[in-house]
Amino acid sequence: MKTKIVVSLFVAALSFVLTLQAAIAGTETGRVYVMSNKARNSVLVYDRASDGSLTFLQEVLTKGKGTGVTLDPLQSQGSVALSADGKVLLVVNAASGELTAFRVTDAGVGFGSKVASGGDFPVSVTVNNGLVYVLNQLGIPNISGFIVNDDAQLQTIASSSRALAGGALAQPAQVSFSPDGSQLIVTEKGTRLLDTFTVLASGRTGGPFAQVSSGFTPFGFAFGPSNSVIVSEAENRLPLEATASSYRLTGTPHLQPLSAAVPNQQTAACWVAITADIAWVINTGSATITSFQIGADGSISVLNPVAASTGDGSTPIDAAASSDGNFLYVLLSATGQIAIYNINGGTLTPLPVVSGLPLSIQGIVAR
Repeated sequence: MKTKIVVSLFVAALSFVLTLQAAIAGTETGRVYVMSNKARNSVLVYDRASDGSLTFLQEVLTKGKGTGVTLDPLQSQGSVALSADGKVLLVVNAASGELTAFRVTDAGVGFGSKVASGGDFPVSVTVNNGLVYVLNQLGIPNISGFIVNDDAQLQTIASSSRALAGGALAQPAQVSFSPDGSQLIVTEKGTRLLDTFTVLASGRTGGPFAQVSSGFTPFGFAFGPSNSVIVSEAENRLPLEATASSYRLTGTPHLQPLSAAVPNQQTAACWVAITADIAWVINTGSATITSFQIGADGSISVLNPVAASTGDGSTPIDAAASSDGNFLYVLLSATGQIAIYNINGGTLTPLPVVSGLPLSIQGIVAR
């Protein structure tokens, strides 16, 4: 009788543990990755729960060097990138001029490989079907190409480096593949240029094909519905003069302007994230987030100039939306935090922040 009782208790306890594990697993719906940009650079990995909250999982060294400074140290968008299948994470090492690739598994991330970035001070990276391009900001600003496999092994594409149209004055902020992978787009803050490169079958590129931005100081951008490209414009960081513009991808080397320099009465519009038909623009100078409505034709209009405020002196920088479109994550450079917002249409509801990150943080992706 005692044996039966012990067995029954064991079975009940095991059932409870398995049920609890299943419940916990059910709440872990994604991940968020942040680059520390510390002198010994690393990536910080967080589990994302179904309510948007984050739980720290691990910190893994990139084996490269970050700048270690604060308040938007790279002045760029996209210093961290995740492959579409979620298997490879890419992180720039600005201070050592390198790129690191990590393998992504259910358990976290593991170091894969590291290569020279093909230029000076890499600040942005993009990936499409195993093809990777890095944007180097200093020296002779350029883009350089690589191949990466599922084991996060990087291989340089010979003769893939291409100088930007603006030359030494470019001050580039972001590089990104178009959604179909046929083009690369680069924003040049210093010259007011948008560069488009065509991606060739060899993995190399043609171009650049440059055009003048609708607004001054084009910074971050993201791709929206109707083949739209939404670009933030810091407008030389003039107080309350920030704008955003929209363009259409046409399949040609140039973007078709749609909405030109739409003002949002904020300061230093820099980072862009898109969920459904809403563009979220992070205004670093005014510590706010503006929501823009994206029309069926790709045009934009201000939905709410201040959809959220991140707090005076917080210096919001990089932003990323969860893959389900329910949450927006924003790095607060001055306070070492991740601000979290629940997205409901064009409305943002603040959730508890995550604290304790280094003040050198830059770059965030979410899934």
